[in-house]
Amino acid sequence: MATGRPPRLVSSQPPQPPVKRLVSAGCDNTAKVWGCSSGGWAQEALLQGHTDWVRDAAWAPNLGLPINTIATAGQDGQVISWSERADGSGWDRAVVHDFRTPVWRVSWSVTGGILAASDGNNAVSLWKESLDGTWQQIEQ
Repeated sequence: MATGRPPRLVSSQPPQPPVKRLVSAGCDNTAKVWGCSSGGWAQEALLQGHTDWVRDAAWAPNLGLPINTIATAGQDGQVISWSERADGSGWDRAVVHDFRTPVWRVSWSVTGGILAASDGNNAVSLWKESLDGTWQQIEQ
């Protein structure tokens, strides 16, 4: 049902049943999105963008909003944000930052608005996406 307008946060439609999904990181330079159905777990998407091992992947909390965002941390020094397209046709990629040293972990704040990244220089930095879609460092 495409109406040409963004989905509403309040609806008279009954809520959809919860969907079981997870993201994995691997030594094949990719992250994979998995979904569970009655037939078991199956790969839904392959997120390609890193040039070395993906060390960590974290799904942002969405607080019930129809938004799916994943962050990945790579041995290549990049942190990448992945946003699922509203029509479910794939994922858009945005480089948060190139640390030029391996990035070991990424973690989202409880509300999903701030991303923490820990890198090979023993530093933790905080990042927030601005309205124009660029990422700004807010703390180090």
